[in-house]
Amino acid sequence: MSAPARPRPTALQRVHGALRRVPTWTVYLLAMMPAILYAVLAFTDRLGADPARALEHGLGLWGLRLLLLGLAITPIRQLSGLNLVRFRRVIGLAAFTTVALHLISWAWLDVGFEPATMWNDITRRPYITIGMAAFVLLIPLAVTSTNAMIRRLGPKTWNRLHKAVYLIAILGGLHFLLLKKTIQPEPLVYLGIAVVLVGWRLVPQRRAGAAARA
Repeated sequence: MSAPARPRPTALQRVHGALRRVPTWTVYLLAMMPAILYAVLAFTDRLGADPARALEHGLGLWGLRLLLLGLAITPIRQLSGLNLVRFRRVIGLAAFTTVALHLISWAWLDVGFEPATMWNDITRRPYITIGMAAFVLLIPLAVTSTNAMIRRLGPKTWNRLHKAVYLIAILGGLHFLLLKKTIQPEPLVYLGIAVVLVGWRLVPQRRAGAAARA
């Protein structure tokens, strides 16, 4: 008797097979392309009449987008079955790098790396206070983004630490909103997306906890 024919892989299985062959460093490089493009435009004087503001805004916006993309990986998997989890850490690392470049561009172009001026802005301008808080919270997440740190901390501790990204995403949205000084649709959309993505992760946990206590 001939062996039964193997079932043909589904389209989603073929996509997952292709994704497993994608090196994670290429995803990091792709995620960094907007920041690289902004740097090229800045150094070739092609960012318009106010290049400093354009550079800072562009880097900050792409940092926020990458943070939200990292948060969206779980809902994407739950809704479509598309599993991008293996790329989540490199997307988060790209978000940190882009936000760090955003911070450096502000410190360099706005305040000339003057510590007193930087401290004054951080303590007296709420949108900078919130943005700096988000960046400080990002640092331990970036430092512990390697497999070695996961083994050292243990998966449970590592997962608890990296839940700080929920707060970071909300702070990033608030930073963008307050930066505009007036209520505008664009930052409201980003803040709304952050709230929805954080809620998506937290609401099922609360339901599971309620069910366990019942």
